[in-house]
Amino acid sequence: MKHTIKGDTITVYLSGELDHHSAESVRQELEGLISSPRVKNLVLDLSRLSFMDSSGIGVVLGRYKTLAKRGGTVAVREPTAHVNRIFSMSGLYQIVEKL
Repeated sequence: MKHTIKGDTITVYLSGELDHHSAESVRQELEGLISSPRVKNLVLDLSRLSFMDSSGIGVVLGRYKTLAKRGGTVAVREPTAHVNRIFSMSGLYQIVEKL
């Protein structure tokens, strides 16, 4: 998982699959990246994420809750067609902005 930091925003580039096999390790890594109180915003680049299931929804929702407590946001960039459909059907776009 690659990432870049610019100001109070961290951009994380996810690839492969975000499912019940990988969700816990992704969650732990994201928590580590956003643990600094300076980080207010998280952008998830999903252009290389080929699959996501309900475990992935939980990962995104948990990071949203963490950052919302600080007045921050979570946004997604370039979701694949499958992932876009998951976000739409689950209602995540009501709380997570699509850039």
